[in-house]
Amino acid sequence: ILEVSHPTGIFSSSFKENKILRLNGLVLGVYEKEGEDGGFHLTEAAAGFDSSLSGKLSEMLKISGPTPKKGKSRMFYGIHKDFPCVAVVGLGTNTAGVCGAENWDTCKENIREAMSAGCRQLQDLEVSRVEVDSCGDAQSAAEGAVLGLFQYDQLKSKKKTKVTTLLHGSGDLAGWEKGVLYGEGQNLARLLMEAPANHITPSVFADTIEEKLAPHTDRVTVHKRPQAWIEEQQMGAFLSVSKGSEEPPVFLELHYKGCPDQTQAPLLLVGKGITFDSGGISLKPSSGMDAMRADMGGAATVCASIVTAAALKLPINIIGLAPLCENMPSGKANKPGDVVRAKNGKTIQVDNTDAEGRLILADALCYAHSFKPRAIVNAATLTGAMDVALGSAATGVFTNSDWLWEQLQKASVVTGDRVWRMPLFQHYTRQVTDSQLADLNNIGKYSRSGGACTAAAFLKEFVTATHWAHLDIAGVMANKDEIPYLRKGMSGRPTRTLVEFAAGLAQQG
Repeated sequence: ILEVSHPTGIFSSSFKENKILRLNGLVLGVYEKEGEDGGFHLTEAAAGFDSSLSGKLSEMLKISGPTPKKGKSRMFYGIHKDFPCVAVVGLGTNTAGVCGAENWDTCKENIREAMSAGCRQLQDLEVSRVEVDSCGDAQSAAEGAVLGLFQYDQLKSKKKTKVTTLLHGSGDLAGWEKGVLYGEGQNLARLLMEAPANHITPSVFADTIEEKLAPHTDRVTVHKRPQAWIEEQQMGAFLSVSKGSEEPPVFLELHYKGCPDQTQAPLLLVGKGITFDSGGISLKPSSGMDAMRADMGGAATVCASIVTAAALKLPINIIGLAPLCENMPSGKANKPGDVVRAKNGKTIQVDNTDAEGRLILADALCYAHSFKPRAIVNAATLTGAMDVALGSAATGVFTNSDWLWEQLQKASVVTGDRVWRMPLFQHYTRQVTDSQLADLNNIGKYSRSGGACTAAAFLKEFVTATHWAHLDIAGVMANKDEIPYLRKGMSGRPTRTLVEFAAGLAQQG
């Protein structure tokens, strides 16, 4: 029996040649006992595994050092003939639950973090098949495993080992499968956001989503609206942004009909789809501009959530709208001071061409009302000011509806992908409606003050629906090390919260 903290150098060449690492791996959870130094107790699955070994796992845990802390793993080798590699990961204490101060379910978050850590360690050992402990919550365990293993290496010659994950034992298989779909949904958004802008153009984005929805054509209709249609709709604000690029715009429209009652008012999801944002004539600094390949994060999360809703067969009608284009500087691009006309007839003075997301969303929100929706939720990597305000802790939510806020907040507690309510005061509306040349100004009077709030106030000028929410996801667009079960890179947040929110509405009927 071998147990080491850093295992990669311990095998003899003959041991490696047997490719024992490429066989099955197992991830199990262990809780710390409160108030007992070094004390632990195993999850139900881990206890069963330990029993099959006549207590050998417990014995090894005791002699190998302190109980693994939350999210930390310990590897054991050769203790079971079917599992050459076993990762035991700390789950913290077993008293965790919904935490009002943190606005999430700490137990679920601990499980996601632990299963992610264990799966990654086995992936690093090139184990290709991993069984995962449900830890009493199969959905959260699956989410942690699926999200933790994601790596964007499509364009690299050397790729990470592809790992197949399965639920260990005969637990809650339905919960596990649901968690896999939630995780895969967020990973789809990450895939789209991480891909280079020359690989995910507006048309390729639309084609990719159409392909992902192909298995669900009995319940899903996809419309890839071309520029001629956008012009017919008189979406002047959207067109003013797209005209600066050689890439043609696409207005992607998805109809998911999951409710048997086709007269049920749909949930409307709208996502900002700027597939690359240079800032236009108001050019961004070159440092970090490559990250603007993910400025279509709103469209990515909205479309990925609809793909997931279809896979889950949620009994709800959802319409997704994604205005897709690039924001580029050229002789045809918007110039600071230009005035454009939105679909509802309002004129907009474009004082900063880098505030383009609100322009394309304005027309999409106008169009959204034509479907007489139950509620409208838009998502957008809209303002750097949102990142300054909340960082990556939570998505900022601006809404005119207490009911809608409650539904989103409730969903975010379950997913751990949190939301936080922000103000929609008239104070901010006055700043965007005080414009020298037009009805509205796209950055407002005081461009550096309350930027996320004035952007939301601008969007509100294109909304008449009783239940509308704007999700500014600029702060949660990328992950450095803040969310332990996501690797560094584009995060795909808050896809799971949108799916959970839609599932909650479906239950309400």
